[in-house]
Amino acid sequence: MSYAYVAVVAALLSGLLPLLWPRNGMAVKMTAFPLLGISGLAGVISGVTALAGGKGGRDILPVGLPWLNCHLRLDALSGFFLAVVSLVALVAAIYGPAYVREYEEGPQPLLPLTLFTGLFVAGMDIVLLAADAFSFMIGWEMMSVTSYFLVAYQHQHEVNRQAAFIYLLMAQVGGLFILLGYGVLAGFGQGFDFTHMARAQLSDGWSTVAFLLAFIGFGMKAGVVPLHVWLPQAHPVAPSHVSALMSGVMLKVAVYGFIRFTYHLLGGIHWQWGALALFVGSSSAVLGVLYALMQHDLKRLLAYHSVENIGIIYIGLGLSMIFAGTGHPALAALGLVAALYHCLNHALFKSLLFFGAGVILQQSHEHDLEKMGGLIRRLPVTATCFLIGCISISALPPFNGFVSEWLTFQTALQGPVLTNNILAALIPVAAAVLALTGALAAACFVKVYGVCFLGLPRSENCASARETGQGPLLGQILLALLCLFFGVLPSWTVGRLEHVARLFFPGGMPETTAHGWLWLTPVAPHVASYGAPMVLLGVGLAWLLSWLWVHPRRRKTPVRIGSAWDCGFGPLNARMQYTATAFTMPIRRIFRPVWPIEESFQESATGSPGGRYRLKIGDWAWLKFYEPIGRLLLAGARRLAMIQGGNIRTYLAYSFFTLLVLLLVVSL
Repeated sequence: MSYAYVAVVAALLSGLLPLLWPRNGMAVKMTAFPLLGISGLAGVISGVTALAGGKGGRDILPVGLPWLNCHLRLDALSGFFLAVVSLVALVAAIYGPAYVREYEEGPQPLLPLTLFTGLFVAGMDIVLLAADAFSFMIGWEMMSVTSYFLVAYQHQHEVNRQAAFIYLLMAQVGGLFILLGYGVLAGFGQGFDFTHMARAQLSDGWSTVAFLLAFIGFGMKAGVVPLHVWLPQAHPVAPSHVSALMSGVMLKVAVYGFIRFTYHLLGGIHWQWGALALFVGSSSAVLGVLYALMQHDLKRLLAYHSVENIGIIYIGLGLSMIFAGTGHPALAALGLVAALYHCLNHALFKSLLFFGAGVILQQSHEHDLEKMGGLIRRLPVTATCFLIGCISISALPPFNGFVSEWLTFQTALQGPVLTNNILAALIPVAAAVLALTGALAAACFVKVYGVCFLGLPRSENCASARETGQGPLLGQILLALLCLFFGVLPSWTVGRLEHVARLFFPGGMPETTAHGWLWLTPVAPHVASYGAPMVLLGVGLAWLLSWLWVHPRRRKTPVRIGSAWDCGFGPLNARMQYTATAFTMPIRRIFRPVWPIEESFQESATGSPGGRYRLKIGDWAWLKFYEPIGRLLLAGARRLAMIQGGNIRTYLAYSFFTLLVLLLVVSL
């Protein structure tokens, strides 16, 4: 575990060491990001070693509570997530120095950004290494509170303060549910370390209570519907490398906590839990992508796609729990591996997209897609890497997003082995939802890429945009290559992830990689197989043959360069192009009940043709769930205000009677 310790200590130093020279922005930057890179590199080495079946380890540090020392553990599960978190942190360290240059000249000092970024990464590492509830919650709160300050970094803007408050509120409520879940296990297990908790003998009722508490608590941090409302608020206002860390890996830390709690600590999984996870995951996937389609703010759109992809992960986990609860451990292992694979893939392509969005926003000074355009000529490297991210998140081969969604499909297609009528109806619906989600995601990123990068610039800033420093470009290129690597070599990746599945299902998966590295056969070769290297070879040959056929003819045929066809309207301009709103209008009409839509048209005051059209698309979760709860809490607060009389004797009486009640409860 020595490399894991290096990862945590280097992340802490990344945040704390620049405090020695708070006013020197260059020194802060040149201290924080290299240390963050060291933390990421050490974490990747430690995590990959544990994941590959190497030596993990346990340790007990003489810190913590008097009756509970700090227990640490590194196994294949925590090693996998540590590698994922550290990999994105490493790329963020490469991306960050050039990106934060604009913050050096802004109204906010750079020191708080680097301070809380380092502590944020350290908090995530501590969560992954913790082997007792106390250490876990310390790391969890460290992760939550530091990310709150990162969201509120540019606090001079009201929208940033509001987003940070909503995020902190949801994070603390979620943390309370997690703490209560650990309390249930500790009460039956006679201890707060995970070893005692895993031995707890719970009845079906109490185990379900603990599961629901964990499901809600971790679901709030993961961003499943309807607990997702903080996500599209917080991610757009945070700096882009922080958005990549929050969306790319912080959400996966919540998934890790859910897996650790459900598979390891609870142990005996019920199929009903899986049905709940499958339903919530399916709802999150389809609603996340539908809400993303209607967004014009680039980072808010990407945030909603995080809701979609977390839903896909929960679909895989739900299928795994269903098969585990019905006595099919091999298929349960397959579902778990599919979910883990998508955790890795989403961390890569979502971080790539947020890094690309950071370059776009920094150069165009625009968040609105409707004001972008023509960036492919001005940002060629970013445009290429962003295209790879779009293809990956749309689950198209030969990139990584296709493999994990294909594995999830193959898990769902094994539903006929179940005899339960409820599951026989639910699983095909979930598979259909997954297919619809993939199609809508592809449509969404056709919109994003077409409106943002193609056509004519819609603003002067877009027309003058140019690539930033080498760090952001290198970070994007590295993630783009990893998207291709994990898409082309799925057999190797699945073989490593199977070590995690064997922690909970010792028999492992079906013969997924029995036919060599060329073929992935999740169930059996006669059922389904996928040869990613063959797909890549086919794509390469098709491109080569096309080039060999076209290139000689281009040299022999004179080429005339002229203006684009303008349909007889005269010279084209930016206002004649398709907009993001127009592109998604048919989908908006088809799925209209999904969104609360407000439309208005105001005619021109001068009486000339035309006017102003206004379209506002809301979120039903706010209107139907959170706003009623807010009104109820405010009404209750007004009623309780009567006890706030300002009399010190009254307050002492409240304290005295509260103490009596607590003593009575303890005596029972």
